[in-house]
Amino acid sequence: MEQHIQAPITKNEAKELRAGDYVYISGTIYTARDAAHKRMQETLERGEKLPIEMCNNIIYYMGPSPAREGRPIGSAGPTTASRMDKYAPTLLDMGLIGMIGKGKRTDVVKDAIVRNDAVYFAAVGGAGALLSKSIMKSEVVAYDDLGTEAIRRLEVKNFPVIVVIDSEGNDLYQTAIREYCVE
Repeated sequence: MEQHIQAPITKNEAKELRAGDYVYISGTIYTARDAAHKRMQETLERGEKLPIEMCNNIIYYMGPSPAREGRPIGSAGPTTASRMDKYAPTLLDMGLIGMIGKGKRTDVVKDAIVRNDAVYFAAVGGAGALLSKSIMKSEVVAYDDLGTEAIRRLEVKNFPVIVVIDSEGNDLYQTAIREYCVE
């Protein structure tokens, strides 16, 4: 099924999405990769407030290349999501509703997705130049010293993703294997 959503999204909206759905996101999403996640974890351990609100937001695991002239961002392809798996459950429990990356997630992350009625999307790896065309605006909002790994607020229009893990725990990577495997 093809769906169009406006980010940020609510739990009810996330619960309507199913593994295998093609989704086009418009609105505001944030970027954060390994270094930003580590710094957010350290911030929480000190009892301090995070630089961005988690509730109902979507984090895209991406570190862009430099923007070309006239563009808000350079190539903007996804990074491997499993590198954020040790941080994701905490952020999901704080209200994070969606994550965009590539690759499989651990069972601990899947459990947190289900527990929080959240969703994991995949963006197509290797298509960063194409994906960047859906990014209308990019602005660093935290950890500027991290360079490409700084947290950015992105304004996106029809950003294409696929639901990989839905709020019920259905995992497209597992179901697709069963569906297309020839015995």
